[in-house]
Amino acid sequence: MIIVTGGAGFIGANFVLDWLAHSDEPVLTLDKLTYAGNLENLASLRGDPRHVFVQGDIGDRALLDRLLAEHRPRAVLHFAAESHVDRSIHGPEDFIQTNVLGTFRLLEAARAYWSGLQEAEKSAFRFLHVSTDEVYGSLSPTDPAFAETKRYEPNSPYSASKAASDHLVRAWHHTYGLPVLTTNCSNNYGPYHFPEKLIPLMIVNALAGKPLPVYGDGQQVRDWLYVKDHCSAIRRVLEAGQLGETYNVGGWNEKPNIEIVHTVCALLDELRPRADGQRYATQISYVKDRPGHDRRYAIDARKLEADLGWKPSETFDTGIRKTVLWYLDNAEWVARVQSGAYRDWVATQYGAPDGAAA
Repeated sequence: MIIVTGGAGFIGANFVLDWLAHSDEPVLTLDKLTYAGNLENLASLRGDPRHVFVQGDIGDRALLDRLLAEHRPRAVLHFAAESHVDRSIHGPEDFIQTNVLGTFRLLEAARAYWSGLQEAEKSAFRFLHVSTDEVYGSLSPTDPAFAETKRYEPNSPYSASKAASDHLVRAWHHTYGLPVLTTNCSNNYGPYHFPEKLIPLMIVNALAGKPLPVYGDGQQVRDWLYVKDHCSAIRRVLEAGQLGETYNVGGWNEKPNIEIVHTVCALLDELRPRADGQRYATQISYVKDRPGHDRRYAIDARKLEADLGWKPSETFDTGIRKTVLWYLDNAEWVARVQSGAYRDWVATQYGAPDGAAA
């Protein structure tokens, strides 16, 4: 068995579904079910004996000890995190609690469990920590992409908390010998993405006839990774990654935000045209940039390809089409996920219930 923390969130849920599509090895999903954790993401696994769900907090050491002792996993995959930069600006304490203290308590529980294993099980055990490219800071237009050796320069409370968690994982390996692996990924997109992030927000707002607000001039550049490619990369790192190593996972798709928005609009024009015949791009609206907004991220994923033979399967064109189609085909999921908590957040962030930006 493996344990997946944060397995009801966007990337975690996609990983659990992907894992069980490729393997019969059971999964225990541990998730606190905060606003972005949604059990509907795992609805297709209801009644599946290979999947166990536990609602709980990675900061609850007694719960962690009990789950590890009872289920005796061969690996812990740590996805659980507070992950939205805007939320971290307005309320950084939750990010410190979950991303720093939560990771610390999970590492300590895993270390205690691992220390008590028989030698063969101890050698086979893995702790895989899923992190972000945002820990590396921001790039100028001419800087080389982030390699695994890039100095950490986090610029938001979110990225600082993730950088701290990365350092803890590294320290627990070098100090205690815990068999860890770390992945730092670029911007993910795909099914089950909570509609506060750029791509799902643009789809949802466009279909609702709302403005499509874009921060600043929209020229912030990100590398875009289809979430199922990310899942395959994590499976590969878990399978063959070298202990203590970090692997950057990217999609080789650097694009400015405004280009992403125009691409989504063009796909919606094709797949779900507006009733009035107008183009969705007419809904684009520029809003004040957020504080400390990093200008460019780019991932150099050559190490992962050279060492472990992984590269993404999807181009941005194929991945974004699949993503837009998924949202069009799952309108009920979108409607349910837009709960009162989501609307309250939008009002807090942008001052009105109908506006949002990513």
